[in-house]
Amino acid sequence: MEIQKEKNEKVRYNLLVVIIYLVGIILLAQLFNLQIVHGEEYRQTSNTRLTRESSLRAARGDLLDNTGNKLVTTKIGFSLELYKTKIDNQTFNQTILKLIELLEENEDTYIDNLPITVEPYEFKNEEEEKQKRWKKENGIEENATAQEAFQKLKNKYDIQEEDVKKARKIMVVRYEITKAGFSNIKPVTIAKDISNLSVNQIEEQGAKFPGAAINKEPIVTYPYGSLASHVLGYVGPISEEEYKQKKDKYDINDLIGKAGIEYTLEEYLKGQDGTKQIEMAVDGTITGEYITKEAIAGSNVTLTIDANLQKKTEEALKANMEKITKGGYGQKHEAKAGAAVVMNVKTGEILALASYPDYEPELYVKGISTAKLEEYNKNKSTLNRAISGAYAPGSIFKMAVATAALETNTITKNTRVNDTGIYPRGHHPACWIYTQNHYGHGSLNITQAIQKSCNYFFYEIGYKMGIDPVIEYAKKYGLGIKTGIELAGEEKRNSRCKKLL
Repeated sequence: MEIQKEKNEKVRYNLLVVIIYLVGIILLAQLFNLQIVHGEEYRQTSNTRLTRESSLRAARGDLLDNTGNKLVTTKIGFSLELYKTKIDNQTFNQTILKLIELLEENEDTYIDNLPITVEPYEFKNEEEEKQKRWKKENGIEENATAQEAFQKLKNKYDIQEEDVKKARKIMVVRYEITKAGFSNIKPVTIAKDISNLSVNQIEEQGAKFPGAAINKEPIVTYPYGSLASHVLGYVGPISEEEYKQKKDKYDINDLIGKAGIEYTLEEYLKGQDGTKQIEMAVDGTITGEYITKEAIAGSNVTLTIDANLQKKTEEALKANMEKITKGGYGQKHEAKAGAAVVMNVKTGEILALASYPDYEPELYVKGISTAKLEEYNKNKSTLNRAISGAYAPGSIFKMAVATAALETNTITKNTRVNDTGIYPRGHHPACWIYTQNHYGHGSLNITQAIQKSCNYFFYEIGYKMGIDPVIEYAKKYGLGIKTGIELAGEEKRNSRCKKLL
């Protein structure tokens, strides 16, 4: 038995040795095939192929009204990206200039964050401290003029172009590359939402634009234009400060919520970007691409806003501003701004929230023009006057005074006050009717005083009651207390409406 067992073990050992030899022979044969037979072919292929990684942008979540209408959504657009390739500096600069001129010819805009203009040379930002900080970050002397700073960057990027306008176009992209951390594996976006004409020309003439790549990405769009602009808010390119704080979740080319619901619910609306690999020849020509990680879209958010009611509210607000300006209610007054809110008084849900003047949120997506931005700043168009302004409540405050007087038994529903037109105490204010007709409302009870909005009546009961009960019941109505609405920038308000979601 022992002899037979030894024979079996020897057979198994020999079999294992044979198998190892066979595997080794196969591997050696394959290695010979790769290195000797096809070695030159594979070397040439390897030397002419490079792999680049690009972000696959995730769509932001939609903002819907209470019936499912898309107030903010995304469409598929095309962005222009630039990869680093093995070309000399001057060829690179000329490639940039050709790309920018092509975009301009097709009326496409490109990203321009360079804070210097030419003809005349000026700094875009007039704040001295921001200029100093920018100069320090870019290795420019603190007292350098705009022209000197421009020349410093021109030398830094080795831009030989003599035409200053053309030189600036090159500089805009080179500056963006510096900001975005351009490398061998990471592209920089130089234009977003470009036209199909530009896309076709760049792809057809790929040899003229080494390193240029077209990337499909979701573009934020506002189907209803300026409707509910102060509620929805807008998105814009992430700032350097924001990027420094959130670089673990954001890319330097990302958009981020800047105002309204887009800002408040940014963490829910933002999706998770994916990645794709792009194969490129050493001359910058793209030879193929494939997705390595799928993008995940952001979450949709349904608001309490009703799009149709919002539209009617905004139209009515604008019409009334114009009517006041023209004297439609009597004396002419220059009405430049206003606000209106429609709410469900039983639930506190806001059905419409309008602020005048409004603005176009979509202009911020691709980069708003300086002229339009100055116009918005001058008119304070982006200010949400419905929540961010604190105003005297006017005659609606009479309800707080009336409630306080009845609840503290200062008066009953039958108490009467005789309005003679001029109130005899204090600075002798007049009832509104006296200023028009030189007589008062006469004898009124609380119901009639509210009906006629009689100033005299409420002066008198306020005097009898004192200020403390008025303050107490005003607070119970929510006056002077923030509502907690899901929008940033709220001042202490005079209402209990609070729900938007």
